[in-house]
Amino acid sequence: MAVPKRKVSSARRDRRRTAKERLDVPGMVACPKCGEMILSHRVCKKCGTYDGKEVIAVDDQKK
Repeated sequence: MAVPKRKVSSARRDRRRTAKERLDVPGMVACPKCGEMILSHRVCKKCGTYDGKEVIAVDDQKK
């Protein structure tokens, strides 16, 4: 059975883990109707549209 001969140093371990932190936020796209940045394949919270159709009614006026 293969066993590591020496412990992986904390510097080597941390260097390997930082690659995951450098990734960009996946799936962020601009809403085609209002231009708000949203996750892809989700309903826009600002205008309530998905795939060019109004899915939810959103009030433009806030209290």
